[in-house]
Amino acid sequence: MTVYAAGDVSPGLLGFVVVALIGVALYFLIKSMNRQMAKIDIPRDDEGQK
Repeated sequence: MTVYAAGDVSPGLLGFVVVALIGVALYFLIKSMNRQMAKIDIPRDDEGQK
């Protein structure tokens, strides 16, 4: 079993790619959510009362 010192191990390219893909997915998820929220028609309080 190999034991590494605290500074000898880094996430490397694979770690960067995974974090970057999560960031891109989050961007598109938020963009889609904003589009869906814009479609919601919320009735105003004064429209329903007469």
